[in-house]
Amino acid sequence: MDKYVRFDWAAKRMLRDKANFGVLEGLMTVLLEEEVKIVEILESESNQDTEDDKFNRIDIKAKNSKGEIILVEIKQIREFYFLHHILSGVAKTITEHINLGERYKEVKKVYSISIIYFDLGKGADYLYHGQNQFVGVHTHDLLQINTRDKNTIKMATPDDIFLEYYIIRVNEFNKVARTPIEEWLDYLKDGHIKDDTTTPGLAEAKEKLQYLHMSEKDRRAYDRHLDNIMIQNDVLETKMLEGLEQGFEKGFEKGIEQGIKKKN
Repeated sequence: MDKYVRFDWAAKRMLRDKANFGVLEGLMTVLLEEEVKIVEILESESNQDTEDDKFNRIDIKAKNSKGEIILVEIKQIREFYFLHHILSGVAKTITEHINLGERYKEVKKVYSISIIYFDLGKGADYLYHGQNQFVGVHTHDLLQINTRDKNTIKMATPDDIFLEYYIIRVNEFNKVARTPIEEWLDYLKDGHIKDDTTTPGLAEAKEKLQYLHMSEKDRRAYDRHLDNIMIQNDVLETKMLEGLEQGFEKGFEKGIEQGIKKKN
């Protein structure tokens, strides 16, 4: 069976190469449900390559099926304050890539895609989508742009320009992959890609992201990366178990104290 490189490693080191854009384009195409083509990877101080993988972020300038320019931020997060990181990331994406002196109409729509590998509160789904809309408090209707403004403001509703969020909860995926997004989750979680896949991006990943195609130096670095992930997971699990044990001991001691007070 072929062994494929994990997406978090590939996104940081391999998918920034124009020859491998098809993988990222496939993921965005599946999520946004329209064809997306990358124009360029946008570099900034906040997404430079670092040793700390948990801060990995890719800013992408792309075109959608209507030929409109969009900005896409893909962020793989392991912090529990990830909502703060998402908000900070999209703000930077907008401000860093509008030139000084440009008019506000030059601001592009931003899609934020977060791939997370930790438990996230309550929720039964593995994919969540958030979108900004303005809803009437009393009428419950959606705010739309006035007809007289449509010649100058090329959007029908505010959500045409306001950002959208996608949160992919990798660990929550426990299904047999049948749809394109399920096939992507199967790869993100367990590194599985069907031999006969036609899902956008995965056919490219099957060709470009094979472990044996990497140089010996990259394979050694990748193996260290996997070891570090295992260590991080063990540390987190140990801390969680220690916290449960401490909570149990405190609860037990408090119960004894209350029992003694009742007897007296």
